[in-house]
Amino acid sequence: MKNRIVIDPKIHPGKPIIKGTRIPITRIIGGLAGGMTVEELCTEYEISTEDVLACLSYATSLIEEQEFYPLQLRG
Repeated sequence: MKNRIVIDPKIHPGKPIIKGTRIPITRIIGGLAGGMTVEELCTEYEISTEDVLACLSYATSLIEEQEFYPLQLRG
């Protein structure tokens, strides 16, 4: 699935997009978070279910690579 997500400096510079489109993965993930179904996204953006899953996989890999630290509460 990783070959479905690319970063093209000519299209939304620095933002990962679905290969062969101008659709940033944030639009797909945001659509899911907003309540759209995979089927609705596929119809709306003319992408495949595999493209949607690739967006989720890419986002997951970014989160897994990060280290998170609890915030110190001021008391």
